[in-house]
Amino acid sequence: MRRHSRKRDAILNCIRQSRVHPSAEWIYAQLKPEHPDLSLGTVYRNLALFRESGEVVCVATVRGADRLDACTEPHAHFICEQCGAVLDVDVPQDDLRSDLETRYGVRVRRSELLFRGVCSACRETS
Repeated sequence: MRRHSRKRDAILNCIRQSRVHPSAEWIYAQLKPEHPDLSLGTVYRNLALFRESGEVVCVATVRGADRLDACTEPHAHFICEQCGAVLDVDVPQDDLRSDLETRYGVRVRRSELLFRGVCSACRETS
């Protein structure tokens, strides 16, 4: 059992409240003004704990940084190859999972569906 910590709670809340699928560095920058004694190492250590416990998942590595999500329910993501934005996208995965199990005789325990391309904001500026 891990000990309760204000910094740990702040890190997890930061991820849960974010819609940008944050990186460790982003979380650190957000929390540093409120927690001046916070170190980037503390953020990384707590993220490892959250990932190990299943409270947070890594969506993908974008531009060398793991991007995180506190929503651990199955859902798809889109990554913009120009700006690095990570977006939740609504794609029905239950039919796909069922089809895989039927066609290949497998049991799907977890799925990750990831799309890459150019987001609408980047398309408008191109």
